[in-house]
Amino acid sequence: MPANLTPQYLAAEQAFKEAETTEDRIRCLEDMFRLLPKHKGTDHLQGDLRRRLSKLRDQQQKESSAGGKRGHSHKVSKDGAGQVALAGTPNAGKSRLVQALTNARPEVAPYPFTTRVPHAAMMPFRDTKVQLVDMPPVSAEHEEHWVVDLFKAADMVLIVLDITTDPLDQLEYIDAHFRQRKLFRGRREEIDEHDQLPGAVYRPVLMACNKVDTPADDELFELFRELAETDIPALPVSAEQGRGLEDLRQAIWDTLRVIRVYSKTPGHKADITEPYVLPAGSTVLDLAVTVHRELAEQYKYARIWSENKYDGQMVNREEPLSDGDIIELHT
Repeated sequence: MPANLTPQYLAAEQAFKEAETTEDRIRCLEDMFRLLPKHKGTDHLQGDLRRRLSKLRDQQQKESSAGGKRGHSHKVSKDGAGQVALAGTPNAGKSRLVQALTNARPEVAPYPFTTRVPHAAMMPFRDTKVQLVDMPPVSAEHEEHWVVDLFKAADMVLIVLDITTDPLDQLEYIDAHFRQRKLFRGRREEIDEHDQLPGAVYRPVLMACNKVDTPADDELFELFRELAETDIPALPVSAEQGRGLEDLRQAIWDTLRVIRVYSKTPGHKADITEPYVLPAGSTVLDLAVTVHRELAEQYKYARIWSENKYDGQMVNREEPLSDGDIIELHT
């Protein structure tokens, strides 16, 4: 059976080849294993990835014991439909925004550096959840080595700007800070390999311009959007007043580029309470592999219900899926 490696897997594999540290190699191998289709055709590759991970983790432990580069002390396990790391300068309002978007209660205070360690919280979106990670502020004076590793490990970065206090300077500082640490905006699979920098990590980026609380702040946001020399999408929000939060939720979902797919057992109604979340561009076979490896091996055909397209028609395993599709797998 062919491996059917996805573009996301191949991108993670390329990142592994360019990784310069043991920590980065482990992170890339973990991404490769997570993205690898699990079926009989990849059994050997799964075993190879496990062996390489084990070897690198042993190496990391030896380096740490010998006083070498330590692994970061605050790893955040991914959960939900995607992991979004929030980046901002001190007092940009990251923690207050996380509080407004989730049911979490991170420490919020008017003084800088309230957030000293990462805090993960789940943001509800329709019938799924997205993981938001409130990170320590971007600051060369206070940053520890593990902070940028967490940004690199996330699925996307949400830059939070205080629209009332020199947002152009904030954006310029954050951009330069990340570039210095080889973290760039973009998707590796969409960047020509000749333009990719060795050892660089690429992540999609979205901006939330916070503290747009008054009509005067609206004018500041429009001025920022006019003067900012960037094509990063920017949304005006007010964490304090709840303004723009639904638009921000949708923009985060769109930036993650994932879809919700629902399963249906033959002869029963579809389960529309807990969707499978897959990368955009996934196929029926990708869903079968996600549900269970043996199901993918015994797969015969599928029926699909899709808004304005299908109403229970039979499709082959290579049929691309769309957000909200209902799939009935037959073995």
